[in-house]
Amino acid sequence: MSGSASAGDPNVLLEVNNLVKHFPIKGGVLRRTVAHVKAVDGVSFFIRRGETLGLVGESGCGKTTTGRTVLRLERATAGEVLFEGKDVLKAGRKQLKALRRDMQIVFQDPYASLDPRLTIGESVAEGLVIHRIGTAAERRERVREVLARVGLHASQMSRFPHEFSGGQRQRIGIARALIMEPKLIVCDEPVSALDVSIQSQVLNLLKNLQREFGLTYLFIAHNLAVVEHISDRVGVMYLGKVVELAGRDDLFREPLHPYTRALISAIPHPDPTRRRERIVLQGDVPSPINPPAGCRFHPRCWIARDICKEQEPAFEEKKKGHWVACHFAGQF
Repeated sequence: MSGSASAGDPNVLLEVNNLVKHFPIKGGVLRRTVAHVKAVDGVSFFIRRGETLGLVGESGCGKTTTGRTVLRLERATAGEVLFEGKDVLKAGRKQLKALRRDMQIVFQDPYASLDPRLTIGESVAEGLVIHRIGTAAERRERVREVLARVGLHASQMSRFPHEFSGGQRQRIGIARALIMEPKLIVCDEPVSALDVSIQSQVLNLLKNLQREFGLTYLFIAHNLAVVEHISDRVGVMYLGKVVELAGRDDLFREPLHPYTRALISAIPHPDPTRRRERIVLQGDVPSPINPPAGCRFHPRCWIARDICKEQEPAFEEKKKGHWVACHFAGQF
């Protein structure tokens, strides 16, 4: 069990231990595997009931793949995912179907995630039909109730996705996840494709639904301001690994990893008179096919030393509830 594990906390809903997902790269005439994309490479965290864990990082760091692998939408290469003590990765077909009633997802793209051939009433009710929940009349009534919860009207049930705006489509996506009465919802960048004014509405809706239904969120995003608004704890990913994990206030007040500090320095501040030291990282994120030896962040880190190039830092608890993988944590 990793250092960031829950240590038997009965209030933990989801526990992920050393999760690995490598995508094979095929090459040659025989299409043999010649390399692997190490999208997720040993990720560990836990989420308590009713909590929101934000997962942030640059594009390509493995955030979305982590969320999809937790739900087994992608098959894991290695690791362990425990949902209420049940190993999701080892679940059989019947057990996995039952688990998926309690584990839902809101996708990033509100346009691609809805079937254009189905009315929104049919899309939202699809999970009920698959799991054979209720009669047709009961399902229609349940759809009406859920649409009202997300700010849509029952009269819109017969319309098709192309008749709605992006913000309305994302509300439909939330309703589709909510109708199964899940315990966990993976929110995969649910507001990144929306206008700023609509983003706040959807975020407030998610927070209200969490309070009303006791939901637990894994909230994936690249916008730290959004994550700060909605999360209780925050995990920062870089090149397939979690490099820092802490309570929201603790992480934003005193980041211990240089990558986290650089990300926070880029958050715009609404007060133009308040100046913030901007840390501009040099170079691009290395390829996940062949990540650097030692600390994966060292080619872009301004405090890196020889040990960073040779030895991978352990993911350790530097302060109570504040975990970081850095040889010189906080020594900026």
